Amino acid sequence: MKRAGYSAESLDLGVESLDESAIARADFIAVSVPMHTALRLGLRVAERVQELNPSAHLCFFGLYATVNAEMLISAGADSVLSGECEDALVERIRLSEREAPAQKAPLPVLDVMDRLDYPVPYREGLPPLEQYVHLELPDGSHRRVGTVETSRGCLHSCRHCPLPPVYGGRFFIVPKATVLEDIGQLVARGARHINFADPDFLNGPGHALAVARALHREHPDVTFDFTAKVEHLLKHRDRLPELAALGCAFIVSAVESLSDRVLAELDKGHTSRDARAAFRAVREAGIAPRPTFVAFTPWTTREDYRELFRWLLEEDLVEHVDPVQLTLRLLIPPGSLLLENTGMQPFLGDLDKAGLTYRWSHPDPAMDELQKEVEAAVESSVRKGHTNGEIFRNLAGRAGLRQEADFSSSKAPRLTEAWFC
Repeated sequence: MKRAGYSAESLDLGVESLDESAIARADFIAVSVPMHTALRLGLRVAERVQELNPSAHLCFFGLYATVNAEMLISAGADSVLSGECEDALVERIRLSEREAPAQKAPLPVLDVMDRLDYPVPYREGLPPLEQYVHLELPDGSHRRVGTVETSRGCLHSCRHCPLPPVYGGRFFIVPKATVLEDIGQLVARGARHINFADPDFLNGPGHALAVARALHREHPDVTFDFTAKVEHLLKHRDRLPELAALGCAFIVSAVESLSDRVLAELDKGHTSRDARAAFRAVREAGIAPRPTFVAFTPWTTREDYRELFRWLLEEDLVEHVDPVQLTLRLLIPPGSLLLENTGMQPFLGDLDKAGLTYRWSHPDPAMDELQKEVEAAVESSVRKGHTNGEIFRNLAGRAGLRQEADFSSSKAPRLTEAWFC
């Protein structure tokens, strides 16, 4: 927008309150919805826009926009964009300038897959980095974190992921020079750790390694983390030692489950054996692995759930997992590839409009009850300041594992905010 000559005020509702005076004076309001939680916040914003400034053009853009277009338009959206949509967003602003308020009508819903000329992100007006997530190191010290993308989209089509309905297996490289200039401005603002927010950093391994090398060359004291699929960690395991030497503190990887049945239904592209091997390779390279899970699905058995705890104990991973990961229930948003999966059909219910996801029921009602139980237990334990070991021992006991197991674990680097979609 700045490059096109427009002035804009930014509000990050993750760390800031809604500025109602800014809403009231705006001509065009663009709401970014890259994740499920952001969509829920965005719908609340839409309510206030309708009350404070109904003549403003309200645009939703981001990964969760077009798949929820019907709901967003009913909430007052005038345009809805997903994909590589920044140029389309600027065009919407131009169109809205020529639009009389009385003539305002919803514009077409667009998934945009045009390759963009990525400018360096404009970060003026955003809150200082100290208000955002920090890196916490094993010794308890903290580092400020800056977040950048080296690529967007994804080559893969995991059925539960929100990316395939929008990107359809495509991904787009952000030029190295653009990434490095953005990193430079974040370091100037105090960042000492870079979170590469690509859906999969190793979709373009040559590009990723070139960026990591340049980052280390220009800012040798700055560490980084990234997310990558299990299959990519195995395929590129020979690159892991160099990534460690360049400053990689940890790698997030969506294991999801250690049940091959569940992994097949999700079309994850890896097996339980693959996940175990990949995490050993990451650790042997000197990088801390951080697995994420979809702990409860229609195909997950109680024994599958217990196996997660056994693996975390065997591999000394208790401090490498945010406790909320052991409570997460499969989300099926509108547009999900799971809606087309025959294996999902017997368990699928109707759309929960308030929850922004389709309802489903486990064939064993006790598993649905267990999920509710462990979710409440984790929420209570985190609020009380319990350790990971204490929390996991509690959860394992609820799942039927003996609670005498030693859940103490070596500390690992982590971000101070738990990550999940």
